[in-house]
Formats: sequence, structure tokens, C-alpha cells
Amino acid sequence: MRYTTFGRRTGLRISQYALGTGNFGTGWGAGTERGEAKTIFDRFVEAGGNFIDTADTYQAGQSEQLVGEFIHADRDDLVLATKFTVGANPDPKLSRTGNARKNLRVSVEESLTRLDTDYIDVLWVHYPDALTPIDELLRGLDDLVTQGKILYAAFSNFPAWRVSRASLLAEVSGWAPVAGIQVEYSLVERTAERELLPMAEALGLGVTLWSPLGGGLLTGKYRQSQDGRLSDWNNLVHTESSEQKTAIMDAVIEIAEQVGRTPAQVATAWVSERSRRLATTGVPIIGPRHVAQLDDYLGALTLALTDEQYDRLDEISTIDLGIPHQANTKALNRLQGGLAESVDGPAVPVF
Repeated sequence: MRYTTFGRRTGLRISQYALGTGNFGTGWGAGTERGEAKTIFDRFVEAGGNFIDTADTYQAGQSEQLVGEFIHADRDDLVLATKFTVGANPDPKLSRTGNARKNLRVSVEESLTRLDTDYIDVLWVHYPDALTPIDELLRGLDDLVTQGKILYAAFSNFPAWRVSRASLLAEVSGWAPVAGIQVEYSLVERTAERELLPMAEALGLGVTLWSPLGGGLLTGKYRQSQDGRLSDWNNLVHTESSEQKTAIMDAVIEIAEQVGRTPAQVATAWVSERSRRLATTGVPIIGPRHVAQLDDYLGALTLALTDEQYDRLDEISTIDLGIPHQANTKALNRLQGGLAESVDGPAVPVF
């Protein structure tokens, strides 16, 4: 497994995959029992993975408990990320959700206890809320960095304008910087290309990409059965709900047959290659429930799509960037054409 830094604003070295542990435990009524979860964890680390991603809400706290047990022997060699906002209790009290300083402080203390560690490498603010002022959140995160309880603060599932505003406010105030973002991204969910990924590249933020298989859709398994996240959770899952998604699935399966690999490996390899070409150093978060699924993900590490295969998937899954991107693209093309014509003519392009 290769390694990169968590964006350009940190020296934190992370593996090219992060191990998502939302399946570790059975607190949601479905998931992975301890024994298989430990095997998945061990095999991921043996393959060179060092980036572990969890959250207080995953499996009602069980995921953090299992991760804390598994990482104990090699804590300082591993990069541990967790999240707060929603809370571990399925029925939380009033003050135990959201991003206010009170919930931030209590949530981190409880996560540290469940994880059996005295620091968290990356703390994700899991979701934005509609109440907490951004300066209150940033001050609270800065306090935790100063105390050594977290090393880096980052935002998950935030819109680009909130992240960019927070990043600037932290910078001018001398607070701990916003280090990264976490967003959904796959062949069937590319809307992060409109604002989030360009913003991350411009600001030098680290990027982790959740659900690279579209909640299991891109494995092709839902063409034969509903078993999996679709039946167990019926949440965070894509289905063949449009002609484009059906066309994407057809192309993924056809390319998989051409190269003798699984559809999941083709889809994951495309996300990794796409991140490289976008220069975002995006790290896919893989979330296997079974060892066989982990092996499938790891197999994608040795799959290099041809330019033709990559371009075909890119073209068929492309999205409409909308306003103002379409108008800006047209203007930029005219600008570039005007500049090319100005070598022997006027210095200012004429529109």
C-alpha cells in the first residue's frame, strides 16, 4: 500500500485506503461480530493500512470500543480518526447532540474512554448543525488541540462554503486549522466535484471519500439479491434509480469481465485514479463487513485501468456541474482562445 500526507497542511502520513469501521459491532441490529472484525483489522494493517476511521455513533458506540481494543498494541503507529455530533446514544438527551462546545467536550471525553487512548489523531465534526456559531466550534476544537486530546480537526459532510469560511476564520484567528474534509464519492455520486473537491485542492485540505461503492450498488450484487446494506439498513445506499446509473453498472461489469476482476475492484480503482488526476489526494474509506469484502478492496490496489477504460467510466458517470460552472467554462474557453490569438495582436482578449 502506498502512502500520502493528509493534505498539504499537515505532515500526517496516511495509507491510500482508510479502514471504515461502521460495520464493527452489532448495535444497529446488523454488522460484524468481534472475531471477524478483528480479522479484518489485522489483515488491513498487514497490507500496510494505517488509517482507521470510526465515529461515536457507529453501532451505538461499539465500533469505537472494538477499534480501541484492536489498536491498543500499535496505537502510535496507527492514525486514528473518529467523529462527534450525533452521539453514541440512540436516544440522546437535549445537550448530547450538535456541535456546541458542551457536546464537543463531553463527546470527545467519552470517545477517548471507549477508544482507550489519550489522544485522537483526526477528529471529524460529523455534520453541521443549524445552531452552533462557527467560531464557537473552532474555538472548542482549538482548545482540544492545545490540550493534546486531538491532533487535527476536520469536517465531514459540510458544504463547501461552511468549510472555506471556517478555514479562513481559523487562519486569521490563529486557531488550529481545518485540516481536511470527508465526503461521499463514487461513480454514482460525483456531485462533490462541483465545489467540495476544487475547494479542498485550492486550500490544501486532506480528503477522505466514503462509500466508494455507492453503498454496495457498484459491486453488482443488487442485480441478483437485496441482501446487504440495502436490506439491513436501507440507508446510505444507491439503487439503479436512473438510466445513467444502469449504464454505469453495465460499463463497470463489462470492464470487470474484460480484465478478469470484480466490479467492486473496477469501481474502487476508478475512484483512486480519479483522485490522482484531480490532484486531491483523496483517500477512499473502505468499509468491509466480511473478510472477503476486504480482500476484494485490497485486490483493487493492483488494478490499473487503461486510459480507454478510465475515460469510458468517466464519461458515462459525468455530472452536470450547473451554474456558475457552465458559464465559467465557456468564458474560460473564450479567454484562452483570445490569449492565443493575442500573441501578435492586442494583449487583452476581446469577448
